Amino acid sequence: MIDVFPPAFFFFIAAAIIPFLPQGIFRTLVLLFAPLVAGLYIFDLSHGVSSQIELAGLSLELMRVDKLSVVFGLIFCLASFLGNLYALHVRDSVQQIAALAYVGSAVGAVFAGDLVTLFLYWEGAAITSVFLIWARRTQGAYHSGMRYLIMQIASGVILLGGTVLLYRETGSIAFEAMTLSSFPTWLIFIAFGIKCAFPLLHNWVQDAYPAATVTGTVILSSFTTKLAVYALARGFPGTEILIYIGATMTLFPIFYAVIENDLRRVLAYSLNNQLGFMVVGVGVGTELALNGTAAHAVSHILYKSLLFMSVGAVLFRTGTAKATQLGGLYKSMPLTMIFCVIGCASISAFPFFSGFVTKSLILSGAAKEGYYVVWGILLFASACAFHYSGIKIPYFAFFSHDSGLRPKEAPTHMLWAMGITAALCIGVGVFPSVLYSLLPYEISYNAYSTTHVITQLQLLFFSALAFTVLLRAGIYPPMLKAVNLDFDWTYRKLLPTIFGSSASYVTRLWSAITLFGMAKIDRVISGLYRSHGPEGRMARVWPTGAMVLWIAIILTATMIVNFI
Repeated sequence: MIDVFPPAFFFFIAAAIIPFLPQGIFRTLVLLFAPLVAGLYIFDLSHGVSSQIELAGLSLELMRVDKLSVVFGLIFCLASFLGNLYALHVRDSVQQIAALAYVGSAVGAVFAGDLVTLFLYWEGAAITSVFLIWARRTQGAYHSGMRYLIMQIASGVILLGGTVLLYRETGSIAFEAMTLSSFPTWLIFIAFGIKCAFPLLHNWVQDAYPAATVTGTVILSSFTTKLAVYALARGFPGTEILIYIGATMTLFPIFYAVIENDLRRVLAYSLNNQLGFMVVGVGVGTELALNGTAAHAVSHILYKSLLFMSVGAVLFRTGTAKATQLGGLYKSMPLTMIFCVIGCASISAFPFFSGFVTKSLILSGAAKEGYYVVWGILLFASACAFHYSGIKIPYFAFFSHDSGLRPKEAPTHMLWAMGITAALCIGVGVFPSVLYSLLPYEISYNAYSTTHVITQLQLLFFSALAFTVLLRAGIYPPMLKAVNLDFDWTYRKLLPTIFGSSASYVTRLWSAITLFGMAKIDRVISGLYRSHGPEGRMARVWPTGAMVLWIAIILTATMIVNFI
């Protein structure tokens, strides 16, 4: 029996009634009020509440309420509201239903108390989210969606396999802290890693997110990877290997983001970079670091949504997000430009913006535990984030040169969505104690210490100086109309080529062997035909005496064999 109503059901119910409502005010109310009602409901839940049901001999915990699940549930509901507000112009029922069901699955997963329930919501998020990619209805979006779906389903299958083996090993399906001490936990860890875009498993982000619709990309950026961060924080806190995985994640996207021409792909690489900070926080595993992971997930959802919204508004009005085709848009889209700059200031961790008060928690947690090299890597990655996101995005979209484009300002509802998100980015930066009060552990942290503020400003100013010098000297990598090769080249081009060539050689070898064998068989058949065919030796008439002799010989041989 369900004792507590799962908040995910608010979204599922809304998704179920959407098809029966006409386009207009009623759909708008459902799209906006469903996440608001769910958010208020989550905020009012008592910590420690649990709801269980019995199914097929298993005890499934549909609801486990604690501070970690609540903070992720609240930001997911807020992101859903902002995403739906941004997408009010959309008249596509598929996108509206998919968005609600996708968020419902993500919210359900963060409250799942066991691995089976987590798996059901995990796969629900994978299946529903792909329609936000396919909704663009292009050939490229279809293929990107298929590759995205394969990766997400693979993650779910591996999670299920790990859950089954863990149940056989321990008799428990509880979703709680684990260690990498057995094969089942390694499988679960890999499943989380795929969804979190670990290095070499990351390209589905850059492939799928820019291929989605303008509004679909905003929604996708908020949930899938952050759900994986939550799962790692819940399942593998303090797992040291995550520190080095996260540090790698902050570094490898830098080069690609600098040379990438498509601004939505730049943001996708930036997303990988910021996920690395959160993964490091999980790996450090202290209360300070885990608070930093949760806080930075909240902050990241806000400013990354804002950046995707602003670039999406440019794409919506101009039909392109390519840096080489944009520039000078501040003249006709000034509000979008301002909101974009606020998002860039947040991701760059400027004082009085959200990233400043959340990213520092993770850096402090790493330094406090003696991971000084990792701390230095994170500091360098933070400076680079300002370089390729904080400066590059607004510069090439709005200021670099006059492209001659004079599009209209973004639609009113998009401006409202961007304005609210921008206000939240500033509000979190100015009043961090409000966010800190929601974090999983009690915290006493002053982000605005003199040392921290001066250090961060020096980092930002020198990063801006480096960008300016490189640009003025003509050394900065030019924005080229090109496809940049990443690790996905190995499985999208190299491996198919190898398998295709191998298959060709095997086919030719098999054909040669088959022809040789058939020639030998034909020769034997021809010899038999010459002996036993209608004109063969065995076909002529034999005398009776000769036949009797042959029968006697065969009978004698048979008797000898029997007696031996």
